[in-house]
Amino acid sequence: MNYKEYLMPVATMVVAMVVSANVAIAACATDGLPDSMEKPSGFPERALTMIVPYGPAGGSGQVAQAMAQAVTDLTGVAINRDHKPGGSGTVGMTAFMATPTDGYTVLEHIDDASSAHALDSGRPNPAEGLIPLVVSQITFSQIYIRENEDRFTDWNSFVEWVKAQDGKATIANVSKEGSMERVTMKFITDATGMKMQQISFDKGAPRYGALAGGQVDALFEQPGDVRKFLDAGKFKPILTVLKEAPAAFADVPSLKEAGLDFEPLFRFRGFYTHVGVPEDRVKWLQWAFQKAFCQKSYQDFNESKYMNLIESFRDTEGAKELITSTIKQYRDVYKEMGLEVK
Repeated sequence: MNYKEYLMPVATMVVAMVVSANVAIAACATDGLPDSMEKPSGFPERALTMIVPYGPAGGSGQVAQAMAQAVTDLTGVAINRDHKPGGSGTVGMTAFMATPTDGYTVLEHIDDASSAHALDSGRPNPAEGLIPLVVSQITFSQIYIRENEDRFTDWNSFVEWVKAQDGKATIANVSKEGSMERVTMKFITDATGMKMQQISFDKGAPRYGALAGGQVDALFEQPGDVRKFLDAGKFKPILTVLKEAPAAFADVPSLKEAGLDFEPLFRFRGFYTHVGVPEDRVKWLQWAFQKAFCQKSYQDFNESKYMNLIESFRDTEGAKELITSTIKQYRDVYKEMGLEVK
């Protein structure tokens, strides 16, 4: 069995995700969760701190800001965001794990936490070593070029140009080996025969700036994270890493249309608290973050970031299922790729 076969369950997972998430969000939207919840013994009596393992300009920074604002609007409790970029999320995770288990510190993290545990079981398992409060974004990736690029204009001409560069073509990507982005790029380059140098950036702004400024030839990213560049006519997607193109990108070739036969991996972002936080505080945090997902401001934010093209909501149990499935998928893929899995 090869890594493409290992990833076949992803398609089934996405279908289940849409169905179960629709049920969960419908319950939320119809007041399945109460409009308010009494604070347990006064908790929280002061502002919460949200550790964000990435910079403020990227997708994680943007979703952290939007969720913090939605929770504050809902509850009146302020949330101070503490950005700790570095190590593809490991710096922020380490900082979070060192904070008290009193519920006053929450963590924003992405699927990198799951893939990191898949590669090294000594790293925290987000489904067991943390308590997921909510997964609030699930999205797909694309490859972008500059709108005014004249060396290539679409996916086919891009592939042809890259092949002619003898390994000198560049694409901006995240730095972590084994991440969703890196694994997906391996699938793409293996399938097309392209050789590309992946230029690493942990922070979103320098990554986007590298393409805008011409320091790289292309960019691997999610559409919501670069929407301002799309709306401004600076970036142009040339490949959508989905089996079928969504209506919002009907003119951009999908994997199927590009002749690429692998199951896509997805970016997901969520919010966590510590294992060991008192149960009544956990319940309040679960209510606050899940209910905040349904706040109009947050729904508008997700829509503005194309986060409504794949259902984005997972409650605590749904998040655990998603994370556990993702860890297994990555672990199988890593073994197939010959990476050392600890």
